[in-house]
Order: sequence, then C-alpha cells, then structure tokens
Amino acid sequence: MDFFKFDSEVWIKLTEMLQYDSSSPMTLDSGFFLFAFMIFGLGYMAVRNHRMMRTLYVVAVSLYFYYKISGLYLLLLLAVAISDYLIGGRIAKRFSEGKRSRGWVTLSMVINISILAYFKVGGLFEEAINSLFGNGTINLGEILVPAGVSFFVFQSISYVIDLSRGVISPVKRFVDYLFLLSFFPKVFLGPLVRNKEFIPQIEREKIIVTREDQGRAVTLIAGGLIKYAVLGKAIIQILLNPAVAGEFGESGVVMLVALLAFGIYLYCDFSGFSDMAIGIALVMGYKLPDNFDAPFKSATITEFWRRWHISLSTWLRDYLYISLGGNRKGRWRTYLNLTITMFVCAMWHKVNLPYVIWGLLQGVGLALHKLWLERVPGAKALGKDMKWYWRVPASLLLFTFITLTWPMICCDDWAGASVIYDRIIHNFAFGDIVPLMHSAGFGLVLVVIGYFLHFLPKRCNDWAVKLVTRSGFIGQVVVMVVAIWLVMQCQLMLVGDGAGLPVYAAF
Repeated sequence: MDFFKFDSEVWIKLTEMLQYDSSSPMTLDSGFFLFAFMIFGLGYMAVRNHRMMRTLYVVAVSLYFYYKISGLYLLLLLAVAISDYLIGGRIAKRFSEGKRSRGWVTLSMVINISILAYFKVGGLFEEAINSLFGNGTINLGEILVPAGVSFFVFQSISYVIDLSRGVISPVKRFVDYLFLLSFFPKVFLGPLVRNKEFIPQIEREKIIVTREDQGRAVTLIAGGLIKYAVLGKAIIQILLNPAVAGEFGESGVVMLVALLAFGIYLYCDFSGFSDMAIGIALVMGYKLPDNFDAPFKSATITEFWRRWHISLSTWLRDYLYISLGGNRKGRWRTYLNLTITMFVCAMWHKVNLPYVIWGLLQGVGLALHKLWLERVPGAKALGKDMKWYWRVPASLLLFTFITLTWPMICCDDWAGASVIYDRIIHNFAFGDIVPLMHSAGFGLVLVVIGYFLHFLPKRCNDWAVKLVTRSGFIGQVVVMVVAIWLVMQCQLMLVGDGAGLPVYAAF
C-alpha cells in the first residue's frame, strides 16, 4: 500500500509539473525546459527528415511550450493563426486575379491591432471611461498580458502585408502557418523573421545541420545562457534592485551607476535570450536572424537602431515606415515618418508618459541625424566609416544620450524618472563612488565584465565559435555543462528572487 501511495504522489507531482504555473512560467533557462528539450531532441532526430511528421511534431511541442509560458492564452495564438491564415488565403486569391485586397488587409489589421490595443491600453481605457462617467461604468477586470503577444501578432501582420504586396506566396497548409507563428524558440520573444526567408525553411524536405552550424549553435546557447541567466540576473538582483530601493543611498552617483547597470542588464537579458533562441533553432536546422550586434559600439543613433533589436527595427521599417511613405515624399515628411515610427515603437513597449517621451526623443534624434547627414559634408551614418578622432567622441555622445534616456524605460511613471534625474543633477558627488564600491563591489564588477565582453572585437566571438566547432561533440558537451553549472550556481546564489520571464516578455 505504501508503494502505491508513493506512486500516486509522484504522479500528482508530475501532473502539476506538466501544467502551466502562473507563478513560475517556463523560460529557456529553466530546468524543465532543458530536460524537455533533450526529450524533444530524441524525437526530433527520428522525424527531422520527414517533412509532414517534422512539422506536426514541432508544432505540437511549440504549442505545449507556449502553454507552459502563458497558459490558456494559447487559444489567442491559435485564434490569430486561424484568422490570418484564412484572410491570407483570400488575399492571395485576389492577388492572383489581379484584384486589390485592401478590405481583407484592413480586416486583418483591425483584428490584430484590436488584440494589441486591448492588452496594451485596455486598463487606461477603463480608467478614462470611469473617470468621465463614474466608477463602475466599465469593468474589464484584471488584464494580464500574454507573454510576447506583440511578437506573434506582428509576425502575423507581416505575413498578411507580404501577401498583399506579392512578396510571398501563401503557405500550403494551415499547420505550416501555425509553425511560422508558434515555433517555440521565437514564439514569444522573437526574433521576428522575414516570411520570405523563413517559410522556405518550413517547407524544406530535409534538414541539414553542418558542423559549423552546430559549433555556432552551442556557442550561442552557452553564451546566451551566461548573459541572460548569470550576468543579467545577477546584476539586477545584486545592484539594480537595491539601488532602486535606496539601499545604497540617494546619491546622484548611485543613480548614474544604476543607469549604466540597467543598460548592460537590459542588453544581457534580451540579447542573451535571443542568442539562446537563435542557437536552439540552428541546432534544429532553422536559421533565425541575428537580433543584436553590439549596439553600444554605435557612433550614431541611426547605427544604434541598426544594431539594437534588429528584427523589430527592420519590421518597423518594412511595415510601418515604408507604409507611411518612407523617404519618398520629401524631406520634412521623412522626418515626420521617422518620428511616428519611433513613437509607435514606444507604444509597442508600453503605453505611458515616459515611454511616449522616450519614443519622441528617439524619433527626433533619428530625424536630426538624417538632417545632419544631408547638410554636413563628409558626415557618416556608421562609425566604421568615420576617422577614429570623430568616431570616439561620437560614440561617447551617443552612449551618454542612450544612458540618460533609460529612466523613461525603467520607471512606470514620470515622477519616478524625475527623481532619478533630480538626484543626478542636484545630488552628485564623485566621492560617493567609494561607499558604493564597498557596499556593491561585486555588482560593479559584474557590470564592468558585461561591458568588457560587449566591447570585445567581433573577431573574438568568431574565434570562440571556431574553437567550439573544432572541439567536437565531447568539447561541446563540456561547454554546455559548464554553462548550465554556472546558471545553477547563480540561481542558488539568488535563491528566493526567482528568474522569472525576461523583461521583454511583457511586450
């Protein structure tokens, strides 16, 4: 009887582990995912060169993983997939007949933008209505944003627009479209893929993973794990959270150091997760685009947005900026289009006053740089084209600008951002760095390590990829074991704080 009782308890725990837990959603660095991915890999090896079986298998696992991330919001993902697959079919049919499909495109936009609007501004809408007509006029309840809803909605929007422009042909089967939207490495944090580049990968008969692909994949996964789950998580828990809580005092130096720490934390958090996603996809035989390219090395704001969150910047350019007219309707219209694009980028992140100001500053900065390029002889858009004596001060100026706009991103309201700016302006003394070094020395070391690794020449990364590739299977296993060990040690050190989802999962 004791044996059966034990067996029953194990079964209950196993069932609970397989279900969605809102207090502990799955992440790519969690023990559950790492174990589940190994099990998935065994099955994938058996079906990877059978086109239909591979597609069905990956879609089934992807949907389950999304369920583990967002629970019943999986139904929303399915609803978007069904809606735009059917609408896409109508658009493709009309395009083949030489007819316009503006009505179908509009219907898709209304559906998708309404979904985003509900989750992004539903709470603000409820507050505004109740302020005007009295409390209780409307009650939308607690609105919980599905993890990465913007990513799969944006992916679906791009598919519909590409069909209407004749850039792609429609996918042949609904399961292929579900693969495009739900592919688990990218489903809730991207990177966003170009349909014309990724759909042919879905439709391939056989999967080929070269020795070089495997070496790069292991390097990306191991490096991404360390960036995301070690550096990023340690910096926020050891330095950022205590600084914001006032544990290191209210000095302007503390605030400035916190902003520097926030910059590298945000980069490690998202780029690390992106690297893992790209690496996991690559080891399966699918190529996702790079999402970050050492953005803090940029010398101009234009270059920064070509290096930071590349897939989103590309999406905004292709489907918003160009749709607004791009640079085809005159100089001032170009400046306005840039500003509108970055304003929408800000609204995509979060709808509040600090983000509005941040987005407008980015848009105006891009417009002013474009004006600079047009009016100043010899001006360059990229740092690599500049002489070193221009590139260095330009890079410092841009880094200062980016760093001083972080309060608008890390604070939920303008009052919080104002406090940071006020302390930096009115309570700044260089001597305050000494007590900060005593109380948060390890956190400062991690920040320095983060920036040091970020500013290493690209050839160092290429060298690491070649080294891992040449190490063979045993060497690659060792690399992954070391990376996972470091993650486990970090989680033990930060016990009680919880890793949680990446910050971008809320967008």
